[in-house]
Amino acid sequence: MRIAVVGAGAVGGIFGARLAVAGHDVTFVARGATLAALRSTGIHLDSVHGDLHLSPVQVTDDPASIGPVDVVLVAVKATQVAAVAPSLAPLLGPATAVIPTQNGVEASVQLAAALGPEHVLEGVCRVIAGLVAPGHIRHTAVVPLLEIGPRAGHPPAPAVAAAIPGIAEAISAAGLQAVLPDNMAVALWEKFLFIEPIGAVLAASGESFGPVRTTPDTRALVDRALDEVIFVGRAVGVPWPDDAKSTVWKRYDSLPPDERTSMARDLIARRPSEFDAQTGAVVRLGQQLGVPTPVHDVLAALLRPRVVAAD
Repeated sequence: MRIAVVGAGAVGGIFGARLAVAGHDVTFVARGATLAALRSTGIHLDSVHGDLHLSPVQVTDDPASIGPVDVVLVAVKATQVAAVAPSLAPLLGPATAVIPTQNGVEASVQLAAALGPEHVLEGVCRVIAGLVAPGHIRHTAVVPLLEIGPRAGHPPAPAVAAAIPGIAEAISAAGLQAVLPDNMAVALWEKFLFIEPIGAVLAASGESFGPVRTTPDTRALVDRALDEVIFVGRAVGVPWPDDAKSTVWKRYDSLPPDERTSMARDLIARRPSEFDAQTGAVVRLGQQLGVPTPVHDVLAALLRPRVVAAD
C-alpha cells in the first residue's frame, strides 16, 4: 500500500514505522525539528514490543509532492487538524481512505469538511507512548490499536468502503492491531470517555494514574467527570452500553501507576496540547446542548493558564 502519515509524533511514528518495516510504501509529512530529525537520523522507536530504527525515511513537508495514496493516516494533534486538512487534497485518489487518529470527537468532521465525506473514515487509536525527542519515540504500554469504520450517518464512497478490510489486514500484519467496530460513534466516544476525564484530573493535580485512582477525593472527581462526558455524549446521540463507566474504571485500574495521558503530560510540561479538543470540547458541547458540566468547568478554568498554543 501507498500510505501517507501526516504528523510523525508518537502515534504517527509508531504506525508509520511499523507499516514501513512491513514493506509498505510509507511517506511521512512533517515539519520543523521533526522533519530535520527524520531526514538526518530516521525514526528511533523504543518499544515494549521490540525496538526499531527506521532509516532512511521518506519524509516531506509538502503533501503535493507525494501524489495520490491508498491511505492517509492523520496523526497531527487534534488542535491542528482543521488547519492541515486542506493541504491533504493532493493525496486523494478515487479510493483513498483518510483516517484520523486524534483524541477527541471532532477530527473526522473537520477532515470531511475540507476533503469530502466520501473519503473520510472514523478512526480511534489506543496506545501509551510519547516523544523523547523529535524522531525518537518511547512506547511503554498497550499494543497499538486502530479502530476503523464509516462515520455514523456518513457512508464513504463504495471504493473507500471496500478498502477497509485490506487496510485493517495491513495494520494487523505489521504487528499492530486493527478492529472494525459495528458502531464507530460508540467506539469514538468510548475512547473519549476513557482518555479525557482522567487526563484532565491528572493534569490539574500534576499526578500520575496511581495516586489519582487511589486517592478517594481524586477518584471521586474522575467519576463525576466520567458522568459528565456520558451525559454530553447521550445528548449528541451516543447509544452508550450499560457498562460504559465500569469498563473504563477497569481499564484505569489496570494502567501503569507512573504513567499519564498525553494531554496531561503536555499540559504539565507546558507544551502544546489537545486541551481544546478534549476538556474544552466537553465544556463547549455541554454549553451547546444544554448539558451542565460543573466539574469540567472548574477543571478547564484550572488548566487554561497552562495551555500553550501550537507553533
